Amino acid sequence: MLHTTAKPPLTIRLCQPRGFCAGVDRAIQIVVLALKKYGAPVYVRHEIVHNRYVVEGLQSLGAVFIEELSEIPAKHRQSP
Repeated sequence: MLHTTAKPPLTIRLCQPRGFCAGVDRAIQIVVLALKKYGAPVYVRHEIVHNRYVVEGLQSLGAVFIEELSEIPAKHRQSP
């Protein structure tokens, strides 16, 4: 004897608009504030968000995303 139970239809609701988590939002704000305060270029270690449009927007403002601190040109480095 085969028993099956019917499941009610599944409804998925997506909130609009969806945005970044608080940490990512804050990181973007910090880069923008640094660009306003210090001007371009502002070197940022790693892309701070996995969103090509946001990264390209920050790059157009003067943010430079690097993987290692050694990638910063000597003329832009500060001695501790």
